Formats: sequence, C-alpha cells, structure tokens
Amino acid sequence: MKLTVKNDPVYQRRRLVVLAVIVVVVLLLCWVGRLIFGGDEPAQASAPAVSASQAVDRPVEQEAPPIEPAEEQGAQAGTADSELVRLQRITGGLTPKSVVASSEGLLFAQNMMYTHTVTAYTPDGARVATIDDSVDLAKHGVKGHPGTSKGAPVEMAFSPDGSRAYVSNYSMYGEGFLPEGADACTSGKGISNSYLYDIDTATFEIERVIEVGAVPKYVAVTPDGSTILVSNWCSMDVTVIDAASGKVTASIPTGGKHPRGIATSPDGKTAYVTVMGSDRTVAIDLGSQQVSELVDTGDKPRHVVTSPDGTYIYITNSGADTVSKVEAATGKIVAEAKTAADPRSTAISPDGEALYVVEYGASRMSKITTADMQVVDSEAVDPHPIGVTYEPTTKRVWVACYGGSLLVFDDSRRAA
Repeated sequence: MKLTVKNDPVYQRRRLVVLAVIVVVVLLLCWVGRLIFGGDEPAQASAPAVSASQAVDRPVEQEAPPIEPAEEQGAQAGTADSELVRLQRITGGLTPKSVVASSEGLLFAQNMMYTHTVTAYTPDGARVATIDDSVDLAKHGVKGHPGTSKGAPVEMAFSPDGSRAYVSNYSMYGEGFLPEGADACTSGKGISNSYLYDIDTATFEIERVIEVGAVPKYVAVTPDGSTILVSNWCSMDVTVIDAASGKVTASIPTGGKHPRGIATSPDGKTAYVTVMGSDRTVAIDLGSQQVSELVDTGDKPRHVVTSPDGTYIYITNSGADTVSKVEAATGKIVAEAKTAADPRSTAISPDGEALYVVEYGASRMSKITTADMQVVDSEAVDPHPIGVTYEPTTKRVWVACYGGSLLVFDDSRRAA
C-alpha cells in the first residue's frame, strides 16, 4: 500500500506539535533518570580553596628533570616502614645553603652570596622563579644605603598558609655596609646588621625588608603565623618580629655564643634555640621573653625540630656526630642516634615518625625513626649536603648540596 503524506498546513502543524511533545518528554525522562540513578559524569565538585601560593599560574623557567627511581619500589607504606629512593637531581644556577618546602606545594632554595638568588620550585622539580636578592633599600624607607644593595640568602621560613616567604640574608652588600661577618665572630661589633626579606609567593616580589641582627641565620614562624623569629649568629640574640606589621618587637639575648637553630612549640608560646658556640639549647618564653637553659646535648648543637605534638625536640650535634631526642618540658635526654660525620640540618615527617639528617662530612643523608632513634636508611648524596626538607604533598625529601645541586628522594613506598 502506498503511504501518502498529507501536506496540508494543518497536518504539518500537528506533526510539529507532536514532535515537540516527544522531545520534551524524552528530555524530562533523561533528567529524572540522572536524578535517580546518576549520570556517566560525576557531579561538579565545589572548587577547592586556592592558597595564595597557588593563585598565580606559574610559567616554568626550567623544566623538571625526569623522575628516574634509582631502584624498584614496592607498595605504599607509612613513614616508619617506607624506604628512601632517589628520584631526581636538579642543577642550574644553584649554590644552595638551604631548601624549604611550604605546605602548599612550593619550595625555595637559598643560594647565598655566591649567586645572590632564591630559586623557587614546584614539587615535581620545575623551577618557576629566580628571585634576585638586589633591593633599593631607600624605596623601603631605609636610609644610609643609596642605590642597589645585594643580600646573601641563607635560610627561610614560609608563613603557615604559604603566602609569604621570610628569607634571611647572611650579609648585605652595598653603599654604607661594613664588611661581612665571619663565623668566628665574638660579637656584632664592626659588622652591619642585615635584613630579612618578606617575599610574596604569588608574585615572587620582595615586598618588605626588616632589619635584624648581625649575620642572621635561621628563621622560624609560630604556628599561628603571627610571629617571625630570626637567630643572629654574631649579635648573639634572637630578633622577634610581628608578622602583620613587619615591626621588630624584641631582640632577646640568648646568653651564649652563636645561636643558630630555632623551633617553636605547637602552641607558639616557646622557642627552642640551639646556641651552637656554647654547646647548649635554651628555651625562650615568647610572652615574658625569659631565657632558660634547657639541655646540653653535646658538641655544637646546630639544628632543632619539634615533634608534631610538642612532646619532644630533636637536636643535631654537628661536633659530636649525634642526634638527640629530648623531652621538651624537662630537657631530659631520652635517646641518642649516632650519625656519620658532621650532621647539619634535619627535617621531620609530618606524622613525626622519622627524621631526615644531612651528614655534611660524609656526603650522605640518613633517615632515623623517632620511636627508637635508629638509623634505618642512609643514601649517598652530592658533596657537602647542608639543607634538607620534607615536601608533604608528594612525600618526598629534598637535599640541598652546597656544591650546586638539589637531590629529591621518594619516601612513600616500601622496598620492592
């Protein structure tokens, strides 16, 4: 039978109406089905909060070196059971005295007066900024140093949210500055005070300069981000800075020679400072500014970190080749680990289960489990390892080697 299609306008309008109704019904059924059963695509998640350090798209200055595990790795494991495996070696324009990771996926390496820079990296090893340490101090309201002055970035600390980077300069160079101090100094006399740089990690601009003491070394920030602490090697005190205003609120003598390492208690009320030239560690009440001797752990206590719960502090003794575990409240030495020659800096894992110590005189980095203070892993590194940090977003350990390299180790998996 031949099918006849009526072309009368009335029939055409009816066909269009029926077709529209069918389309609407199909769309409604699809919508109801997605509500009941869900669709092929997940619902749009709410956008995560973007930290200040991640707010700017970062162009890459130097591509990350390939990740090449030095040995086969096993399954994921906790810090106490994982094994260090070298992944990367980063070079290029580096003379790093220290390397520090933020909680927000950014790392800074401080390159001293040898290259006059701070270099910034993403956790995968890409360099995203080279920050020149040159400043026009007059533009920051500082008198007596016209023209361009240069620094010598030595140590740094991030604000808790990663938006600020506070970098100490071993010395300043330019008009009006005296010759740099020496490690053998006996006071700050004849040595110019130096400056702390406050760097915006979104723009990598030096936004503030803050005068501190002579030959500043370590920098620490209280957990609430309100206070910055700087140890001054030659003026032999600790500078206390209000982070919001950038104003110095106190300079606290440590009662000994050459203060260096600083760690704070979780409540931000106490600072632990290694007084390296006097072979002791002191506790500073940041409210009253009272200094009390806490413990003598051995020759040349250099670096100190706090356990996450604040129960213990861990001190590297570079002259004794040991790391000491100390009760923070009492100063009692609980245990001690023997290391290779000249342990310098140390980092602690976020769970508090492991320490990572660079052994300057042995060109290696060792992992110590804090429960028993046993050296459970040691890895060869480039000559003169001097800085170390734990990068929390990837569970990797970065080692700064003074000769010009950064080495990256994974610590998230068991041995194969």
